[in-house]
Amino acid sequence: MAGAGLAAVVGTVAACTGGGASSSSATQSAPPPERTLSPTTSTQAYPAAAWPTFNGNAARTGVVAGLPAAGRLAIAWKAHLDGTVYGQPLLIGDLVVAATENDTFYALDRSTGKVVWSRHVATPLPKSGQHGCGDIDPLGITGTPAYDQGNGLVYGVAQTSDYQHILFGVSVSDGAVEVERYIPTPDGQQAWDQQRPALAMGDGRAYVSFGGLVGDCGPYIGSVVGVPLSGAGSLVSYRTPTRRNGAVWGTAGPVTGPDGDLYVAIGNGAASSGPWDGSESVNKLSPTLQRLSYFAPSYWAEDNVHDYDLGSTQPALVDGDSLFSMGKRGVGYLLDATNLGGIGGQEADLPICKPFGAASVEGSNVYEPCSSGGTAAIALNPASKTIRVLWRGPASADGSPVIGGGAVWVTDWHGETLYELSQSSGAVKQQISLGSDLPRFSSLTLGYGTAFVGTLDGVTAVTGA
Repeated sequence: MAGAGLAAVVGTVAACTGGGASSSSATQSAPPPERTLSPTTSTQAYPAAAWPTFNGNAARTGVVAGLPAAGRLAIAWKAHLDGTVYGQPLLIGDLVVAATENDTFYALDRSTGKVVWSRHVATPLPKSGQHGCGDIDPLGITGTPAYDQGNGLVYGVAQTSDYQHILFGVSVSDGAVEVERYIPTPDGQQAWDQQRPALAMGDGRAYVSFGGLVGDCGPYIGSVVGVPLSGAGSLVSYRTPTRRNGAVWGTAGPVTGPDGDLYVAIGNGAASSGPWDGSESVNKLSPTLQRLSYFAPSYWAEDNVHDYDLGSTQPALVDGDSLFSMGKRGVGYLLDATNLGGIGGQEADLPICKPFGAASVEGSNVYEPCSSGGTAAIALNPASKTIRVLWRGPASADGSPVIGGGAVWVTDWHGETLYELSQSSGAVKQQISLGSDLPRFSSLTLGYGTAFVGTLDGVTAVTGA
């Protein structure tokens, strides 16, 4: 197995830069044995999924077509699970599938929220083992899992108490573990690497992205790794060509274009001058994770110094041939998706807001999760190379929006509220208190007239959506 010869002990590492943390020793166990899928000629039909991956599809649009207008909102059920649900729940057949920070997969009855099956796959990493830097306790499965209808498996990456990242593929039927593959992170610093972004799938692989712990702690370098869905075979990877940082950490994970290429946004790196170091950028990667083109603003070095991660949200594909990207500087960039333009190669740019989380996109309109001033609806015109803000939602509506039934659905993750906003004006049409604390960068899943929201202790379902 790739990486099986890693040393059993990761030595003392440098103190984190997030403030106040001291050096720490990280003990790593030997990687687990692989569990791989055997070649099969089975014709078994696995259930279809209405929401198989983050934002419902490989392009991360977050749009559910054909929904009727919302009815009266009401709490249908609350499922109290064994940990926080940071990722979006998946909708597979009659199940709601979610993963927790306690490294447990759950399948819930979509109508009642009752547990159909659960599978605890590992022991998560406690905050005491996160070098004084982590903000999730414990740290288990954070990135949204993904479902492959072809083999009936739900894939997710578990962080373990001994600093490993392991890809698990569990059966949607009963939660049985069918695939288990240890992922050695390309920077060789897995004790400092965090797997927050959603998994992407394509070309027979699950794509797993890595950044660092909060505060850009320690000597990590961001990366993306492609793991065969069977669990067997060689890995492919892309590592940010900086000497430090360069995280891939936006919650949506890689965005897949119609040709199967991946679009990945990367945060601040180490360089403050000199040659570009791959950071503060949007990258187009082949399915084998070779960089095909890139964009970085001309002031990328200044963005590095000020931690203006361009990767705080995912790139949004607009009408197929264009791309829109925003980061913590608050500037939106319109790019040519076929060739991202290199340094300073944007087609247009406009100061808008500082976004965190994941955007949704419908046609030429993008809906960004602004940390102040509320959701921003943005109209893009690739032909005239213009960007225009259509409206801003209520200031508290700072979660990651999704779209359906003529409405924008978004949470206030500070205040436990779900909003229904008019898609045409951003005005509040309805709101409901969820009565549960929400994780950072809160998002939701939409389908079957219901919104499903991950909370600090499980999943809440709201009917009428």
